[in-house]
Formats: sequence, C-alpha cells, structure tokens
Amino acid sequence: MKFTIQSGAAEKQRCECAVVGVFEGGQLSAAAQGMDRASKGFISALLKRGDFSAKAGETLLLHALAQAPAPRVVLVGCGKRDEFKDAQYRKAVAAAVKAARAGGAKDAVIYLTEMEITGRDSRWNLRQAALAANDALYRFDQLKSEKNNARKLAKVVFNIASRALKSAQQGLREGLAVADGVKLAKDLGNLPSNVCTPSYLAAQARGLQKQYAKLKVTVLEARDMERLGMGALLAVARGAREPAKLITLEYRGGAKAGKPVVLVGKGVTFDTGGISIKSAANMDEMKYDMSGAGSVLGTLAACAALKLPLNVVGVIPATENMPGSNAVKPGDIVTSLSGQTIEILNTDAEGRLILCDALTYSERFKPEVVIDIATLTGACVVALGKHPSGLLGNDQPLAAALQSAGEESGDRVWPLPLWDEYQEQLKSNFADMSNVGGREAGTITAACFLWRFTKKFRWAHLDVAGTAYQTGNNKGSTGRPVPLLTQYLINRCAKQKVASRK
Repeated sequence: MKFTIQSGAAEKQRCECAVVGVFEGGQLSAAAQGMDRASKGFISALLKRGDFSAKAGETLLLHALAQAPAPRVVLVGCGKRDEFKDAQYRKAVAAAVKAARAGGAKDAVIYLTEMEITGRDSRWNLRQAALAANDALYRFDQLKSEKNNARKLAKVVFNIASRALKSAQQGLREGLAVADGVKLAKDLGNLPSNVCTPSYLAAQARGLQKQYAKLKVTVLEARDMERLGMGALLAVARGAREPAKLITLEYRGGAKAGKPVVLVGKGVTFDTGGISIKSAANMDEMKYDMSGAGSVLGTLAACAALKLPLNVVGVIPATENMPGSNAVKPGDIVTSLSGQTIEILNTDAEGRLILCDALTYSERFKPEVVIDIATLTGACVVALGKHPSGLLGNDQPLAAALQSAGEESGDRVWPLPLWDEYQEQLKSNFADMSNVGGREAGTITAACFLWRFTKKFRWAHLDVAGTAYQTGNNKGSTGRPVPLLTQYLINRCAKQKVASRK
C-alpha cells in the first residue's frame, strides 16, 4: 500500500474514488461542498431526502456522480459537528478506507484529513490517518492456503491544505513508521505458538538489527542466565522444551553518554499456567501472552525507522510456561537476580517472575526511565475493561508523560494506586515475598511485586491484558501499546529539543 499527500479542491482532482465527510443534519465539509457544486446539488438533495444519516462511521458509495472527477464518491458520516473529535475522526478515516476498498477502487483520495479537529494540527491528522488506515486494511492471512486475490486498494492519497504540507509530511512519516511497528506486533501476536517461540522472537530481533544500523541485538541463553543468577525467569522456563531467551535490543540514536529509555516486554509465547493450569476454554488466546515483547519489537522498529535522536533499549524475557515433569511447583522458592527470594504460590503468576529478573537486568544500562509492558492480570480487564491499559509506577512525572502520550495517540492508559498498604498481601512465611497477593486488587499487587525490583530507577508498569488483543469474532492482536510508546518517545525528543534551545 502506498500513501501520499496532495493539496487540491475535491471537485478538480481525478482519481478512482474520492472520499468526503458529511455531518449529521446535512452539514457538508468543504470537500463535500465542492463535490455538491460539481454535481449540481445532488448530495444536498440526497441528504434532504434522508437517504444518508451521516452518523459517525456510516458510509455511502455513489457511482458515476454527474460532473464529479471520480467515478466513485464515498460519503463518510462524521456525526455531529460539535462532537467531531479524536475518536470520531479515527473512526471516519477507518470507515473511509474500508468503503474505498470494498468499492473496488485501486486508488482513493481522502479529504477527511483537511478537516479541523479541536486542539489538533495537520501533523496529528496525518499521523492518525495513517494509523487508522493501516489498521482498517490489516489482514493476517500468512498461514491460509488460499489468499484473497480480489482487486485491492493500492494507493491512498490524503488531501491537506497547501499551507500545512510540511507539517503533514512529518505526520505521515511518523504515522507510517508507527503503523509498521504496530503491524510487526500484530503479526507476532497472531502467529501460533508453535511458530512464534522464544527462538523466533530472537530471530525477529536479529532481523531488525540487519535492517537498522543503529540497532544492536544480544541474546542470552539459559546457561548465560543461570550464570547471572536469574532464578525467577528460569523457574518459569523449567517445564518447557523450548529454550528460554533473554533478548536485548540497543538503539543508539542519541548522545553516546545519554541515558536510555528501557522498555521491558513480557515474552511468554504460550502460557498454560504451568502446574496451576488454566481452564481449557479460550486457552488458545494464551499465545498473546507475548504481546509485551511484540510491542517492544514494534516500538524499537518504529524508533529506528524514524531515526529518533535518543537512546532506547528493549529487554525481552522470552519463554513458554508449561506443566512439564521438571516444572516449578506451587510452594517452591526461587532466588531472583536481585537476590530476593520468592515463594511461588501460583505458577500461573509467571509474568511477574520473568519480568522481575529482566527489570533487575535493566540496571546495567543505567536507564533514565524503565517502562515494562505485560499482559499481566485478568484483574486489569475486570477493573478497566478493553479500552485503557493499566498504568502504575514509582514516578509521577513519568506516569503523567505516558498518560499525555496516550491521549495524543488514542492508545490510552489509566492510573491505579501503588500504595504501601497493598504490600502486606505479598508477605510470605518462608521467603522474602510470595508471587501472588490473593483475589483482591490483583493488578495492583502484581505491580507491587514488580516495584520491589525497581527501587534504583524511575519506573512505570503497563498492564495490557485488556488491550493487547481482541477476543470473539474479531479475535486478533491490536498491536497496542506501540502507538503509545512511540508517541511517548517522539514527545520526549521534542522536549529535549526545546530544552537544548534554552
């Protein structure tokens, strides 16, 4: 798919499909007004008859509109004019692309990108349009024997006011890089666990190293982790035949002495629960338990593609969690890389065990901040549903920056408390701590566990159990939180640039 930008009046631009916005109540966008004039009021008459309600995301394909420069014109509903904001804009762009593809066009010009959204500029419009369009067009058919060979939409042109072309070009560049990172995360998540193993994740990281000169990849094997003393991570891996890996990706785009942002992604490529085995229903979805790892790879790919002027390190502890004859058992006690001992009361609380060693390992990079990403707790889905990811941490400015990036990217987070009172639930009679804190506040006590391994740096925890993938008829990876993390890094670069001018 090719994406480009142009500037021009809708009624004068020739293409196979033109997409214009319409608001409820018959209010036309500027581009729709141009098409209406060209067609001698056909669109206005259609709206007056009530043939199109213009509710957000609704579309209507018109063929051979008189005097229109395109044989296909798609009307996209944008809802009420005073409610046309971020979410409605994304919904309209996604609907536009789907309608253009369904109509059989090989190319389409989308005029939604020139519309005004309160508090947003053309750079934001184009960034979000690229993301929404790619999301709408995404298909995972790698493992299907028969591909969809129908005529495909090959080119999308976003129309923008000429005065905003420079800013829009930057927004499109950012949006396409993030979209590629999202696609990588989606593809990894959607692959079955017999393909996407810890070794496969390591191979994908090495592939990125070949693609980007500023990326350095290191992969530690089980013997290396054993020498280091990663008893918690290796405990989870004991029941699996697939060898565990600790994958690090170092992107050096900033100053040589600059402290990096470290992203730690949970990489459990399949989670049976171990000896504390899960129920059979929906267990196939446990291939998505490596979504944190996928998001780290996707974010590093976007970061390298954009050549961001900062240092970023990805750390991915990767393993399966299987109930083999050598698997760790409830009641076993292990020693983590930090030296702290852990009583494993539930082997299905494995994500925090691999993360705690990875967090301790992150200290060697002398990080500015550390952000871990994990499909960690079902409790987070109960608390927040499928819309925001859970956010906890030990540094308020970092949490605020992530929340701001979430609002800007549409990949939102919501904070939960990390109070000392919750630490009581992790007490153990036999070790420094247990790995579970009971039924109450499961998301918070999981973060409390991780907090014990983050006292030497500023840290945030993203629980993406509810947002990393969809279930039901739309089952599949969402690629989140790649947009959030990349936006955070872009904002960080902008902040550094401003600071350097002072």
